[in-house]
Amino acid sequence: MFAFFFLLFTALIYHVFAQVPGFFSIDCGGTEKFLDEIGLEWTPDKLVCGNAANISVGSENTKPYTTLRYFPADSRKYCYTLSVEARKRYLVRASFLYGNFDRNDVYPKFDISLGATHWSTIVISDADTLEVRELIFLATSPSISVCLSNASTGQPFISTLELRQFNGSMYYTDFETASYLSVSARINFGAVNNDSVRYPDDPFDRIWESDSIRKANFLVDVAAGTSKISTTTPINVNRDERPPEKVMQTAVVGRNGLLNYRLNLDGFPGFGWAFSYFSEIEDLGANESRKFRLKLPGYPDITKATVNIQENAQGRYRLYEPGFTNLSLPFVLTFSFGKTADSSRGPLLNAMEINKYLQINFGSPDAAVISGLTSQYPQADWAQEGGDPCLPVPWSWLQCSMDAQPRIFAILLSRKNLPGNIPSKISKLTGLVELWLDGNSLSGSIPDLSDCTNLRIIHLENNRLTGALPSFLTGLPNLAELSS
Repeated sequence: MFAFFFLLFTALIYHVFAQVPGFFSIDCGGTEKFLDEIGLEWTPDKLVCGNAANISVGSENTKPYTTLRYFPADSRKYCYTLSVEARKRYLVRASFLYGNFDRNDVYPKFDISLGATHWSTIVISDADTLEVRELIFLATSPSISVCLSNASTGQPFISTLELRQFNGSMYYTDFETASYLSVSARINFGAVNNDSVRYPDDPFDRIWESDSIRKANFLVDVAAGTSKISTTTPINVNRDERPPEKVMQTAVVGRNGLLNYRLNLDGFPGFGWAFSYFSEIEDLGANESRKFRLKLPGYPDITKATVNIQENAQGRYRLYEPGFTNLSLPFVLTFSFGKTADSSRGPLLNAMEINKYLQINFGSPDAAVISGLTSQYPQADWAQEGGDPCLPVPWSWLQCSMDAQPRIFAILLSRKNLPGNIPSKISKLTGLVELWLDGNSLSGSIPDLSDCTNLRIIHLENNRLTGALPSFLTGLPNLAELSS
């Protein structure tokens, strides 16, 4: 049925040129470049497909959240393609503010993917609530594609798309070539208000959520005696994941010897990456100490390790970040820090990050071949669809198998005004079953397709082909229909 789609989507390739090196911010549905209130440059998407809409939501009145772009609720995917530098790690962040843009009061539900990998299902449950998804990844190619698809209610839409490059070995894991890190929680403990901490306080523009925010199942079951402390003394944070100094200058302490919290972890249960950030920001007397242990239900061995911030960090006002690079966590996480019997001070916590491993789907093995084919038609609308050719849904002129890494089994390019010779790259699509190239302006001879032993249907009529039918056609064991 994909042969009948004529209105195709052009995915623009964006080059990173923002004022902050390694940053790129797209104002979806916007019309002009601008600097926001924190000094970041935003660029409009200027897509030729989809529609732009203006919204007004009182709780989110900054300019990037006054526009959005929405797409048809059909069987196709709609992609943004972003340039990256291979072997660098990035944070990609997508945000969604519905704002009842369509005046339908139908809350959208749709999928977002990074290339062929399903990233998240966006479920809108309130018109005025901002939904944010973040993913940390190691770039392995010169570009990435962020795609929306599979709308089950409403229309898929997006408000902003942001790319942030990390330095050095930040967020390195032994699993980064097989899994992305889907951000579940990034919390600033001891925050002085409800405001998040981000750029310029965080030079990498991570969003550190305040522990003062009150929302369902977020940091509840707080232990009695929990209090907030802060300092203006500089903190040495220049190591490991480099949490921002502003975050490390606040903390919670358990005056009664215990810190306890419960929260829901988006995307879990599953295996994750979990780190705590500590810095001793209180004055301890000569005979005082702060020692405590993490208590995590179901993990008795974890409780054996003792944290002594000043000793572990080799001094006050220095970062110490213990954690776990591969830990199975539940959706509802309860954790606590309890002081040891020989400690004079209760536990302290500055910040915490928890990310879920998201297994990478490397997509169709035919992706490189079919991309080579589309590169021969740089001006054709049908050749501009982004993302993986088969996942999460096929390009409108392809059909793919149902395998985890699908093979292309049908090319449907009838009546597309194709010039030149039949692309020889088609011969590398060994899973091909149907080839429809009729009604074009193709010339020359039919290339050798003898490796495409699964071919069953070939339509090449109404072109300008010359020469006799090649002998390889008689050797295709499954060929049942040929029109030339």
